[in-house]
Amino acid sequence: MRKGTTIGLVAVLAASLAVGVAAPAAAERGSRIDRRVVQAALDKLVTDGAAGVQVRVTDGRDRFTARAGVAELGTNRPVPLDGRFRAGSITKVLTSTVVLQLVGEGKVGLDTAVSAYLPGLLRDGDRITVRQLLQHTSGLYNYTDALPLEPDEFEAIRYRHWQPREFVDIANAHPPVFAPGTAYEYSNTNYIVAGLLIERVTRQSYERAVEQRVLRPLGLRDTSVPDRALDIQGPHAHGYTALAGRPNDITRLSPSIAGSAGALVSTTADLDRVIDALLDGRLLAPAQLAEMTKVLPFTNGYGLGLAVTPSPCGVETWGHPGGIAGYASVVLSTRDTHTRLEVSVTTAPTPGQFAGLSELLNEVFCPA
Repeated sequence: MRKGTTIGLVAVLAASLAVGVAAPAAAERGSRIDRRVVQAALDKLVTDGAAGVQVRVTDGRDRFTARAGVAELGTNRPVPLDGRFRAGSITKVLTSTVVLQLVGEGKVGLDTAVSAYLPGLLRDGDRITVRQLLQHTSGLYNYTDALPLEPDEFEAIRYRHWQPREFVDIANAHPPVFAPGTAYEYSNTNYIVAGLLIERVTRQSYERAVEQRVLRPLGLRDTSVPDRALDIQGPHAHGYTALAGRPNDITRLSPSIAGSAGALVSTTADLDRVIDALLDGRLLAPAQLAEMTKVLPFTNGYGLGLAVTPSPCGVETWGHPGGIAGYASVVLSTRDTHTRLEVSVTTAPTPGQFAGLSELLNEVFCPA
């Protein structure tokens, strides 16, 4: 959800897939993906600073989970293999899906001005379209840039309950970053507005709309988009930030600070169902899925809530990263959903120490 974390992870993913990491010869492997290499990559992430990490890998019929580190510092309890975690900006995949469902039902127009649905909400609402919200080309100021999100500052607002319109007010208080449709810049405000649009059009809460349109149809019992619940329910690993040079357990916090841009709590199994169903066309009609995966030359591979990352081995992956206090995550899939990967890291490694992630991505999507 946090701009710096999410964009940083996007850059890491792109760089990771561009690095050729040697893998064992096919004759030594027994399957296309070597689980020893995957485990070594996870161990390296922990060595480089992560408290814990869990992954789920699907490659055709080859499916497995792996983990490293601990669920809680100071204990020997392992990270749950299908534990829940804060998925941050992966929330945007679900938000965009619901908006595009409404487009398919004729209730929302992608190229209609936001003011048609939310009159008076945005100061440039007559010029910003729904499509521009979902593709981060609206020019709206990113509200999280104005919040005290550094670990030593965040404690003051950690448990505060926020209303989405407070974030819109923050954005409206700043001039547009650029004229709508002329450039791309990742902004959480876009998806806060998209959440308000969902509520206006469906006449129900954002949480209820996501539950009825995505979670329930897919049978996702371990996924939620909480608004007030401070705790992560069910088995989970703890998330940490560094405070005064020491680990600070940041697991409990108000999810309202992220809302429809990043409040999602999920599992690797549930996220796997989401990306599989989405790219297989089970959540969106063909026309809307085509819009979701359409990128512009200047959007860095970002479509409408999904981003594409190319690799030198000819494989393109679709998905989204997520970052929120204490947690970093990503969901990735080939377009045909044959190969999929979900990752959750607690206490992300320090900048520049992502060798483990590089090796993991290359082993899953570009093995020798």
